[in-house]
Amino acid sequence: MTPLLKAALFATAAPVFFSGMSMLIRHVSSELHALEIVFFRNLLALMWMTPWLLKVGVGGMRTKRFGMFGIRACISVVGMTAGFWAITEMPISEATALSFLAPIFATVGAALFLGEDVRLRRWTAVIVGFLGAMVVLQPGAEMIRFGAILALINAVAAAGNKLVLKSLARTEPAEVIITYMVLLLTPMTFIPALFVWVTPSWEMLGWMVLLAGCGTLGHYAITRAYALADLTVVMPFDFTRLPITALLAFLLFAEIPTIWTWIGGALIFASTFYIARRESQLARARALEAQLAKVV
Repeated sequence: MTPLLKAALFATAAPVFFSGMSMLIRHVSSELHALEIVFFRNLLALMWMTPWLLKVGVGGMRTKRFGMFGIRACISVVGMTAGFWAITEMPISEATALSFLAPIFATVGAALFLGEDVRLRRWTAVIVGFLGAMVVLQPGAEMIRFGAILALINAVAAAGNKLVLKSLARTEPAEVIITYMVLLLTPMTFIPALFVWVTPSWEMLGWMVLLAGCGTLGHYAITRAYALADLTVVMPFDFTRLPITALLAFLLFAEIPTIWTWIGGALIFASTFYIARRESQLARARALEAQLAKVV
């Protein structure tokens, strides 16, 4: 199979696993707080990675980029906690739609903090994306809910996470990236979990094993997709999370997404896809200029 086809397959699988994880988060939240769910998600993910770790040994975890793994862990603990908590506080389809704001926040952050030249067309796409978020949130209808604030925090953290992950995926195997994440996040999420601790039943523990498996497989799939293809290839597949999540939420929890969720989600996706496409074009142009400069 070509790298592009492999990337498409991984990019197709990732939304399925992440949508399943969202359903399981909502299910186990009937007994456990989101802070505790986040801890068990990382602790049990270690179980899923143990066979690979035993196979490669400690030598398989050698890296020269531990600092980047540490940065990703700090970003991930904020994003994962906010994202899990949002799913327990608001309709799942709305939380999913708002998660697509991540590339928009990444563009704004690159302009404000990295000095990147963002011109009119990308700023227009950013504005369209934020308008889409307003359509989903409808702040004029009622005060913005706690769950929506958490979803926005998750999107901001996901923006930083995507940039770090794309960088790590160029040099590190997907298994190493995932294992370092859960190794670092397990102790980081344990202390917050203690404040809301409830010993889970065996049934809920079983569901959380499945939840951790979905999260681990989803991260593996998306990491492999990023390593094999550009963001413009991966992103359209990622958007399928919204219809998959909406369908599962309807079947399992009788949640019916509003028309505003679909309209806002479509606006957010259109803007983020344009931003990713434009950034890919600019990157190719810069690479071509660099090659021409070497020839000259």
